[in-house]
Amino acid sequence: MSKNHLHHCSCSSCTHQHITKAEKALHLELSENSRREFLKKAGSLGLGLGIGGGLITPVAAAALHNEDASYKARQMAGNKAVQKGKAEIITLLHTADIHSQLDIHDEFFIENGQPVYKKRGGFGNLKTMINHYRKKNPANTLVIDGGDCFQGGGLAALTEGKALIPLINNIGYDIMLPGNWEVVYGKEMMMRDMFGYNGVKVCANMFHDSSDDMNGDLIFPPYYIKHIAGIKIGFIGFNDPLTPKRQSPDYSKGIQFTFPEKNVAKYVKILKEYEKCEMVFLLTHMGLAQQVGLSNMEAIKGVDYILGADTHERVRQPIEGKYAKVTEPGSFASFIAKLDIVVENGAVKDHSYQLLDVDPEQYKADPEMNALLEKTRAPYQKELDRVIGKTSVPLVRYYVIETPMDNFITDAIMWKFKTDIALSNGFRFCPPLVPDPKTGEAPITMDFLWSMLPVDSEAKAGIATGQQIWDWMEKELENAFAKNPEDRFGGWVVRFKGMEVNFTINREPGKRVNWIKVAGLPIRMDKDYSFVACEREGDPDTTLCRMPGVDEPKKLGATMHTVIQEYLAEFSPIAPKIEGRCTVTDAPQDLLTQLMGIGYEFR
Repeated sequence: MSKNHLHHCSCSSCTHQHITKAEKALHLELSENSRREFLKKAGSLGLGLGIGGGLITPVAAAALHNEDASYKARQMAGNKAVQKGKAEIITLLHTADIHSQLDIHDEFFIENGQPVYKKRGGFGNLKTMINHYRKKNPANTLVIDGGDCFQGGGLAALTEGKALIPLINNIGYDIMLPGNWEVVYGKEMMMRDMFGYNGVKVCANMFHDSSDDMNGDLIFPPYYIKHIAGIKIGFIGFNDPLTPKRQSPDYSKGIQFTFPEKNVAKYVKILKEYEKCEMVFLLTHMGLAQQVGLSNMEAIKGVDYILGADTHERVRQPIEGKYAKVTEPGSFASFIAKLDIVVENGAVKDHSYQLLDVDPEQYKADPEMNALLEKTRAPYQKELDRVIGKTSVPLVRYYVIETPMDNFITDAIMWKFKTDIALSNGFRFCPPLVPDPKTGEAPITMDFLWSMLPVDSEAKAGIATGQQIWDWMEKELENAFAKNPEDRFGGWVVRFKGMEVNFTINREPGKRVNWIKVAGLPIRMDKDYSFVACEREGDPDTTLCRMPGVDEPKKLGATMHTVIQEYLAEFSPIAPKIEGRCTVTDAPQDLLTQLMGIGYEFR
């Protein structure tokens, strides 16, 4: 075992993680003053801790309901100690899951039980809003991004993320975490893009694998410490350990992931006992269910907040776990999570949290950012703006069970290939597209197509028995609704046409499906059915849409983008709707979150 590897007690009942002498010295390499030196030496520090993972305990958190965050924030600002200069406020501004959404767009809200659409986001407006809060507290404000930034829109796809680097640097982020989609262009491009950011990078569970001469080393620094307002605060980063399964396996080739419980206690100990951090934050991109599960693990004792990401959830009041509070700041640059911390005489006295809309009416676009956007887009503008069709109804993807946007995609696959079943992954990408009330239509551009389908994968066909389809559907439902948070993949229920499924969430794994119909008839377990889905690079040839052992697998020579464009040329304007292709017995059909039973509500 390497001298820098973790040592454990021999006592089977002890969960405490010990630190080697080398690691006691190593924490100095990661302090604020030595950050640049660490980055230069990141490939040779020998920080590998091996690969593996354990079980995350079941969710046992409850939401905070009774605090008016906005009122409390005003109270804190009016605090006498703050006004007299005896206390200071630290402000953390947190975004995540921007997914290369650079323009003002339609955003989905629920008000009085009904969907409502409002204009939100835009990078120029985001910068103005961040600067607004920076100017209020210039010495003590940190701006943080929680990952999935440089993938998910046309400009990012056409430049493999490079176009986002100057835009992020122009905003001036201080701390950056890689998300599960940061791997989409491969490890080498991920590293070039991430290290192109001026801000600090943190991630404690992504390692070079044995195919690299940096075998076992961490790809990014595991944590970052900041001296601010007279105290130290520390940030430990974690990406989703299930990334190689959630994404096409080839995307994360050369990267190994560990579960946070493998090394989080060690880093908390370093920050609390050796660095004497007054507050410790986990900056995570794991999904709200996994993050709430993590908040109940004894291994994170000493952590104050889990600043989460991945599932695009809008946490408006921190979710209270046993050992830490959990937040998540929405997606698409539509929101900023703002955490204010009052510090007096070197001690934290209070904190207040708000989720704030990036409202273009309130925060006009920054001219410098707009000019930079125009310059960056110029070589790709004509292609991105090309209109390929129109919709006469809102294209929405916020519903967990079934969405109009994905019904449109599977309609196109079915039309093109005349198969028994058409499948589409349970993506979370893409803000809504809402028709103009005057014309009754909205143009679908190539840029929007990249937002809907951020990877232009080839269509692939296969044959499966009814039994295989049933078993696969059970597994997909387990991916979405597993009782153990670590087993959830973070995506929504898989989408389909030609098939109808009825299920019950709160049953045991393997027993959720009530019935399946194909072409309106009950599925026959011994019958063969044809289906088409997108290729996942790196999967075995006989695996299709995470369904193993399919017969007659065949690539069809057409990409999903081509299929969509051909369909729109034939049928535009489209008007997809929710049809009951997928129904559930113990949740509303318009379910908006996978995390139920703790008081959290998406709105």
